[in-house]
Amino acid sequence: MNPRRKKTTILIGLLLGAAAANAQQQRALPLREAIDLSIRNSKELKGSEARIAGATAALREAVERKLPDASVSGSYLLLNKPTVNLKSSSSSGGGSGSGSPSAPRSAAYVMANVSMPLYAGGRIRYGVESARYLEQAARLDAADDREAIVSNTIDAYLNLYKSKSAVSIMEENLQSARQRVKELSDLEKNGLLARNDLLKAQLQQSNTELALLDAQNNWQLANINMDLMLGLPEATEIVIDSTSLATEVTLKPVEDYVQAGLQQRADLSALSFRRKAAETGVKATLAERYPSVAVTGGYVALDVPHVLTVLNAINLGIGVRYDIGSLWKNKARVQQAEARVQEAQAGEARLSEGVRLQVHQRYLAYLTSRKKIDVNATAVAQATENYRVVHNKYSNSLATTTELLDADAALLQARLNHAVAQADAVVAYDKLLQAAGLLSTSIQ
Repeated sequence: MNPRRKKTTILIGLLLGAAAANAQQQRALPLREAIDLSIRNSKELKGSEARIAGATAALREAVERKLPDASVSGSYLLLNKPTVNLKSSSSSGGGSGSGSPSAPRSAAYVMANVSMPLYAGGRIRYGVESARYLEQAARLDAADDREAIVSNTIDAYLNLYKSKSAVSIMEENLQSARQRVKELSDLEKNGLLARNDLLKAQLQQSNTELALLDAQNNWQLANINMDLMLGLPEATEIVIDSTSLATEVTLKPVEDYVQAGLQQRADLSALSFRRKAAETGVKATLAERYPSVAVTGGYVALDVPHVLTVLNAINLGIGVRYDIGSLWKNKARVQQAEARVQEAQAGEARLSEGVRLQVHQRYLAYLTSRKKIDVNATAVAQATENYRVVHNKYSNSLATTTELLDADAALLQARLNHAVAQADAVVAYDKLLQAAGLLSTSIQ
């Protein structure tokens, strides 16, 4: 075999092998499965889970403040030569006894204390309540993050669909352009067509090839973006399931979506719980003005060799602690807590207004997207008919090559606009559901 031919055969074999390997990496992926993968592999949601775990631990810490405090301490001490003077009630005239005959050189003691809170002015109860509100807010933040991940996945999926549709339309148009150039080349060779008209057709073919390269580049970037988002190998070629995009939409009045957003938006509910936590913080700060009451118990053992030994010294009683200074020091802390409540209330009201505006904006955007589908569908029909008429005229020498190429370009643009409008309508409806807090429930 010719060495050059042998090298060519090997190269073709390698290319075919690479093509087969790429074909094996294709993966058909419905939208529902893409959403599940994005949720499972989302770094943002892993961070949300960590924040929930932290809030849950803070709640447990607040609950554990109801439990008794217990401590044990002990020491063994080496002493110098102390002067020990033990006094007793039997000493006459309140006089002191004589010094100890032998000075102790060491001492040891053990103390154990237990304190069970009975009343703390409500500080423990309010602390638990506030921590519970903050835990619920963290869970709602995670739900809001999850809804954002779902929305981003749908956007990326539809962007991949649009880019792939553009590639398919461009490939079809390029095939038609090449066929047209072949036909015009035959006419030009036979002297039936001006050289300039052939050059125009060839120029349009070149422009279509360049547009196809751009479309393929956009599709490859969109595919890599989806692979990274879903945690798939970057070489995976995702095959869009267009049937998973076809959903019947029953549009409700805009006020229904507004009310749903005010009631079901996770971010708005999270702010509401943070406001409640701030209100509870005011109560907890006011509770610092009240005394604390606890049941206390203890055990003491003391041994000073040759001087004193105490065993089984057990005590039990009720302890009261009252920080009198809190009566005049607590006012500023209360004002700070009340300011946090006012800030939370303002944030909640601001977000409520934002929800109303956002729902109205996205409702109108969806209505516009549906009208664009109808307009672009009409444009495709008109462009198709226009191309048919111009092509017939051109076949009968009643239209120029420029008119034929213009009609073909108008048809291509109309088809692209229609494909984009269909995908944009799906995105617009999902954005409306997201604004109303209904996106996650709609895809279950």
